Amino acid sequence: MPAPATPALTVDIIIELLDSPDRPIVLIERKHPPHGWAIPGGFVDIGERVERAAVREAQEETSLAVRLVTLLGVYSDPARDPRSHTASAVYIAEARGEPEAQDDAKAVGVFIPAEIPSALAFDHAQILRDYLRYRETGERPPPAL
Repeated sequence: MPAPATPALTVDIIIELLDSPDRPIVLIERKHPPHGWAIPGGFVDIGERVERAAVREAQEETSLAVRLVTLLGVYSDPARDPRSHTASAVYIAEARGEPEAQDDAKAVGVFIPAEIPSALAFDHAQILRDYLRYRETGERPPPAL
């Protein structure tokens, strides 16, 4: 039986900086299309645990060693990535230190929730709305059908 064609598996990591006032989050400015600000993340490698991919991608793009705190949710709208259908496990993580743009990141920014840029790539505006609601209420977003 041939292997089924499935969406590519990705991770996104909302990194809260614990050693800064107001626990700001780290976003990257993408070096490659689609351009814009984005939550750090990337593809899960074959044979790799999703959690390990999240830690690796955070390190590769921001130079931060993160500690995963919780899974915010899974985002899988077929239109979320203009390049192809992807499904992303989105984690909230904690880190300390100064992020540095690396790998696929052209730049890195540290933002308090009230100052998150409006020009976000992918479905990251929705993800960050869900994150901010979680941060304020402790409630995870309901599954999107």
